[in-house]
Amino acid sequence: MLCLGIEGTAEKTGVGIVDDSGRVLSLRGRPLIPERGGIHPREAAEHHARWIPVLVEEALEDAGVDMDEIGLISFSRGPGLGPALRTVATAARTLAISLKIPIVGVNHCIGHIEIGRLTTGASDPLSLYVSGGNTQVIAFNQGRYRVFGETLDIAVGNMLDQFARESGLGHPGGPIIEGLAAEASEYVELPYSVKGMDISFSGLLTAAIRKLEAGEKLENLAYSLQETAFSMLVEVSERALAYTEKGEVLLCGGVAVNRRLREMMETMCREHGVDFHMPPPEYCGDNGAMIAWLGHLVHKHQGPQRIEETSVVQRYRTDEVDVPWMRESEHVVRLQGNLRARGAEANIYSGEWMGRPCIVKERISKGYRIPEIDHKLRSSRTRREARLINQAKSAGVRTPILFDVDTEKGIIIMEEIDGTRFRDAVENKELCSKIGEAAGKLHRAGIIHGDLTGSNIILRGDEVVLIDFGLGMFSDEIEDMGVDLLVLKKSLESTHYQLASDCFRSVLEGYRKFTDADISSKIDEIEARGRYTTRERDG
Repeated sequence: MLCLGIEGTAEKTGVGIVDDSGRVLSLRGRPLIPERGGIHPREAAEHHARWIPVLVEEALEDAGVDMDEIGLISFSRGPGLGPALRTVATAARTLAISLKIPIVGVNHCIGHIEIGRLTTGASDPLSLYVSGGNTQVIAFNQGRYRVFGETLDIAVGNMLDQFARESGLGHPGGPIIEGLAAEASEYVELPYSVKGMDISFSGLLTAAIRKLEAGEKLENLAYSLQETAFSMLVEVSERALAYTEKGEVLLCGGVAVNRRLREMMETMCREHGVDFHMPPPEYCGDNGAMIAWLGHLVHKHQGPQRIEETSVVQRYRTDEVDVPWMRESEHVVRLQGNLRARGAEANIYSGEWMGRPCIVKERISKGYRIPEIDHKLRSSRTRREARLINQAKSAGVRTPILFDVDTEKGIIIMEEIDGTRFRDAVENKELCSKIGEAAGKLHRAGIIHGDLTGSNIILRGDEVVLIDFGLGMFSDEIEDMGVDLLVLKKSLESTHYQLASDCFRSVLEGYRKFTDADISSKIDEIEARGRYTTRERDG
């Protein structure tokens, strides 16, 4: 059976024809390139309305088939720009009704992952999906693609485009910035904002624009912006890789064509001994083939949709969709010698200190980062983590005892904590409440953990021990407290979605014993700023 897929979530119109074995018969696309400014939703919709009929005809001609040989219509249901989505949906419905064939609406983000799996042979990868409108770290778990990390504000492609517009460079900005970066003479320090497995680009963008206005050389800023943003992306991917223990990584989305980002991701994968995959360039950006192929998968496993079920979903989250065709791999992480764990920040070794067992945490140099970023992060995080661990004890929170700290080498030697990781004992609501109490004590003392995930909370009997304060900081801002707890909430939702709601409710009950802050409202507010946090249906 042949499926004709129509893509049009943003500024690019795409049409593809794929058979049910995954063979791409045609791939046609037409981007909208504005004369100035960004993409206006109405203009994108008009662009799709103009080009869909043309591209359908061209795709049929390329494939060497007639319209009556098409057996299925698939279209991007979301996420994306409302007017653009509605135009695409209307075109898809019209074709399906006139041809009297089935129709399915599919998730655009999952389309990128599935065309990546199809074209690279990846089985069960951790995916870094980067584009103009999306930035997500995704992995399959318990029937769905789970979002382990994402941008808390703007997407990386949007950030690059905005900087390009402010610099008078035109659209799209990513390729232009990539070219300018190759001509840079030095690195300019810019904000580096990683929060657990989430990232924030708005402060980075603002700082780069201000430095440009102050007279900083454009080539140096392009280089520095790219190195900083991409280092953040690779770090959160590395953190999610260590957390999920997947055996392969997939880089997908329009920004994936950037050579420097590809080099950095390849280096990180090589350091972890996992396979790296990236689709051919023509399948990285938005395209109709990915929609057609995902249409086949959805139709095969879930059947066709009624016309009334094909409403668009402007904020269509990746983790809202069941993916019954996927299976988790049985990859096992194998560590050598006395290496206990390999994380995004450090290697963890078993050791001995004055005759007693200990843990050696060594922040090793990362090959994907330039020295200016690498040395600063390793040194500052080691110094800050030691202070935070000691201050947390004063606040009444159990943390490892520190034996020695070497900030220059990025090494901390500390007490070995035997116990169970919280991610392996989420069903215990009493312990969930105790974790909330620990977080409340930290925040009351002005301490932000920075990476409150199930791997950094150790349960020893009835005792809760917090480890790994490497992303932490001192702050009494409710915004930072809300982000801290949101990291925990999202960690729970990614790996234990059936238990996450009850568990996090218990966490908040324990938390409120030590602070009067309206933290629930703040968490909701921060989530609402993120991308595609509420489901909106439209015709």
